[in-house]
Amino acid sequence: MRAKPRDDAEQVTQALRGEPLRVEERRNGWARIVTAYDYPGWIREEALGEGDGELPPARDGDPVEVARSFLGAPYEWGGLTERGIDCSGLVHAAHRRLGRLVPRDSWQQEAAGAPIADGELRYGDLVTYGEGVADHVAFWLGDGRILHAAGGKGVVEELEQESLRLRRRRLVRL
Repeated sequence: MRAKPRDDAEQVTQALRGEPLRVEERRNGWARIVTAYDYPGWIREEALGEGDGELPPARDGDPVEVARSFLGAPYEWGGLTERGIDCSGLVHAAHRRLGRLVPRDSWQQEAAGAPIADGELRYGDLVTYGEGVADHVAFWLGDGRILHAAGGKGVVEELEQESLRLRRRRLVRL
């Protein structure tokens, strides 16, 4: 999905095959769509499938374990798959595969979560980072470790680096 109806426009996210989408406008071979999680963008009309689409049914599971299935995937701004994924896409995709819709971007995920104190932080909670607004998000694993998609590294499990720790904004639980 693109920010504007042009092939060279910024990729803002990806629409996955079979995903329910609402078409709001059509223009010169492009469709402005809105995803089930209320994310707008443009795709080429020929990429639209038939039918209404559907999300996976809700099921039990651990979003961190689902996120671990992406370990080693390359970083891609706006990506949602093993071929390329960004930090908030990792959180979104991990929950989505369990049939749970969470917002797409880190600042939206931060706003959707319940704030928690540092002493309450537990496995699976989210740590957001940024100046002024959240621009990065990671799963908390415990013992100072996080799981996230990082530019230049891809999806990794590692100790929270001091440079990130200094940019911490909030701790939230979805």
